[in-house]
Amino acid sequence: MMDARTVNPLDDPNSEAAITYAKERHDNIRTFVRTNPDYYIRNFDKIGASARFTPTFNIMAGLFGPIWFGARGLWSWALPFLIIEALALVQIARGLFGDLGADAMARIASIEGTLELRRQQLAAAIESGSDRVEAFRRAVEGLEQNIGGIREEAAALAAQGPQIVLLGVCLLVLVKAAQATVANWALEARFSDWVSDRSIRSGMPVSHIVFSAIFMILIVTAAMLHYSLPGRFDLLGNFPTDPDIRLTSIEGVENFFNWAVLNGDALFDGITFVIRLVLDALEIVFVSTPWIVIAALIILLTWLTAGVRMAIYSGAFLSYMGLLGFWEKAMTTLALLGTAACLSILIGIPLGMFAARRPRFYAAIQPIMDFMQTMPAFVFMIPVIAFFGTGKPAAVVTTMIFGGTPVVRLTVLGLRGVPDSVREAAISFGANKWYLLTRVDLPLASPSIRAGINQTIMLSLAMVVVASLIGAKGLGEDVLEALQYANVGQGILAGFAILFCAMILDRIVQGQRK
Repeated sequence: MMDARTVNPLDDPNSEAAITYAKERHDNIRTFVRTNPDYYIRNFDKIGASARFTPTFNIMAGLFGPIWFGARGLWSWALPFLIIEALALVQIARGLFGDLGADAMARIASIEGTLELRRQQLAAAIESGSDRVEAFRRAVEGLEQNIGGIREEAAALAAQGPQIVLLGVCLLVLVKAAQATVANWALEARFSDWVSDRSIRSGMPVSHIVFSAIFMILIVTAAMLHYSLPGRFDLLGNFPTDPDIRLTSIEGVENFFNWAVLNGDALFDGITFVIRLVLDALEIVFVSTPWIVIAALIILLTWLTAGVRMAIYSGAFLSYMGLLGFWEKAMTTLALLGTAACLSILIGIPLGMFAARRPRFYAAIQPIMDFMQTMPAFVFMIPVIAFFGTGKPAAVVTTMIFGGTPVVRLTVLGLRGVPDSVREAAISFGANKWYLLTRVDLPLASPSIRAGINQTIMLSLAMVVVASLIGAKGLGEDVLEALQYANVGQGILAGFAILFCAMILDRIVQGQRK
């Protein structure tokens, strides 16, 4: 009875299909490498015959190293090999030409100045018969011993030249051997990518060879000169600049902000009014309302969104804040946080909805959001204080800048992740744009949008302590006082209160019951 298994015709090297495939592969290799094709055909066939790493030896890659890899477009290999080769060559140059004891001799020169002063003081003390003669003599002897020890250290360092050269040579030989061994394997992987994507560069164009050679030589030469002859070339150690450039830039920035403050009073007053309106309303809700009402509402809301167990935990967390005297400050923190989070969400979700279907607009605002998230908070607090002064409105603006971007990004991500097939099906059944947005896009994107809201709230809470620096009240003020006066207990207890606020809000927003 015949075996019913399927037989791959390529498994038989004498079959017509296998011969045709091998011929096509060899033609592709010739087109890809362009130089010495027979050598690469032989080695690529050897490498392709096994799924494991197959070592071969490429003498040109070993000799020219990173230049060869860069000319072939293998920059992910060229740069690590360049760093290792530069390190090896620097060691060789230091051992052959470097002044290994230069730092020690510089220390001796600085000590000799002090030693000469102490000798003069000793001579004056002996002449005057002072009772400090012995003290000065001990100081002189100690400095002389230090100089002697440093001279021995300098001599020992100078004697290490041959060892450093040998270490550099060994490292260079090893990296050359590694480059020669992996070169064909790395190039064969690039060839496999080129077969499926012909936009990948092939061959070794002269322009790329020249660029790779100049780049590598410049990097290695600069490193060798800097480390082998320290301080000899000022250009390598210090960036060429003029102090007037910095002063002029500072003056220009200050003039811009002065102009903005003088001409933007109406805008900043309007923003402050809106922030005050929301903040005062939330402070009335959280701070002025009896604690038992707020606690009951928070526990009920947690139970409805996250279940009974989390409601019990929320009750315990709220009890912790109340028993330790953090209740009013915790509610002030929630009001401040709520203002920043609400405004961020009210601005961020519509902005994300607008940007989700407009790639150019989103590409334009992405650098702005990157700036808002990566710029240290203490930096953008400076213009905020200039525009809004100190106090709670400035703290809200600072918190919005730091925590407002995740809701935009995740709204865009969620809406772009809605399957096109679902949208097309809704459109085919007559859905208009409003129905498509409210009944299809937003429900399917809601997990991502909810995650963005959660991240905005968490990042806003992370700014509680920083915001206290510019006049925001609440739990951050206690942490700041603990830092100023090294009050460990107060800082830890207030920190736990902030943590519990974050956990309650996180469970409410990301509850199990959707």
